[in-house]
Amino acid sequence: MDRTELVELLSPASLRLLDSLPPYDSSGDVLKLVSELRKAGHAPGLVSAVLSQSRLRAKASAKFGEFAERMLFTDAGLEQATRLRVAALHAGRFAGLGAALGRPPRVADLGCGIGGDAMAFAAMDLPVVAVDADEVTATVASFNLAPFSNASALQADAETVDLSDFDAVWLDPARRTSGHSNTTRLTRSEDYSPSLDFAYLLATTLPLGMKLGPGHDRDQIPVDAEAQWVSVDGQLVEMGLWFGALARSGIRRSALLLTAGGVQEMTAPADSEDAPGGELGNYVYEPDGAVIRARLIGDLARSLDARMLSEGIAYLTNDTLTPTPFASAFRVLETLPFDEKKLRLALLERRIGTLEIKKRGVDVDPATLRTRLKLKGPESATLILTRVAGHRVALLVERVRSLEG
Repeated sequence: MDRTELVELLSPASLRLLDSLPPYDSSGDVLKLVSELRKAGHAPGLVSAVLSQSRLRAKASAKFGEFAERMLFTDAGLEQATRLRVAALHAGRFAGLGAALGRPPRVADLGCGIGGDAMAFAAMDLPVVAVDADEVTATVASFNLAPFSNASALQADAETVDLSDFDAVWLDPARRTSGHSNTTRLTRSEDYSPSLDFAYLLATTLPLGMKLGPGHDRDQIPVDAEAQWVSVDGQLVEMGLWFGALARSGIRRSALLLTAGGVQEMTAPADSEDAPGGELGNYVYEPDGAVIRARLIGDLARSLDARMLSEGIAYLTNDTLTPTPFASAFRVLETLPFDEKKLRLALLERRIGTLEIKKRGVDVDPATLRTRLKLKGPESATLILTRVAGHRVALLVERVRSLEG
């Protein structure tokens, strides 16, 4: 979506047309709907724009729920936007500054994208100014923030904004190439905008929170920052860095899990020491990605009275099932030959036609292996390919359901 398309879309008549469309159905007859809109006298460009927004609104419901029905999006903006549930937790940190100030803190949201985080700040009664360098993106953010009297958006280079009237900063650096669709991930952190150097310097003057990718280089985490990895329904979505009054005392590593059942968190003052390795037990545990990235596997192992399957591999094992929300658990049924030919025969004997393959510490492509195994039969199973005490093993397991404690 370019500037001209956005201007046309923002007219009252265009917005009414967008809101009047039936719920988007990717399997429906889109060509028929296009034809009907064209026959009604709508220009081809407008028809394309409203149908694109309808598609994006449907897709955005996973992140924004019912709010998506009254928002505008770009493809890239939606892809990079913070889930509203996670944004609410961000906002909660900033709201906590109000006790010391005696009023809600004024927040600058630098690199605001389509305004997801700023919406959460405003909904929590925090005055917020959202800033984005891209004109179209800033305009979309302004539209999305329009229902909030305590929020506004502007187009500007984040590194040039006067922050003298603000109490704290939220920063979401652009980590993809510029554009509104078909963007690619930037591989070098020095190419982020605003830069990390700018962010770290700013953190010495104002309380600051920053969103980065969950796979961000841990060597670049400042020693005075609280690093928090966030997982939503088992999907690792971000690493947050918190500085100054926004960082919690004594916590430098955190794994935060958001599930349908609630919120769970593991915290520590530093990376935890791995647990000792040992023999394969009756159960294998696969820690949540947030626990792995936060390097809290050792703490999790000790809480489960578990041991490592092998040094440096994020699988744990013990003899007695222990409920935890921080890992998926599997009951070990058999140890099968790691040799591909023998493994194929073993699975054939067990009539396994559907196979989930999980692996750590071995150089195997699960999709390719699944094809070569030539699976046949009515049974389903899970196979873990990994190492025990350094030796390659194939474990036939069954997933333990409803393990949260």
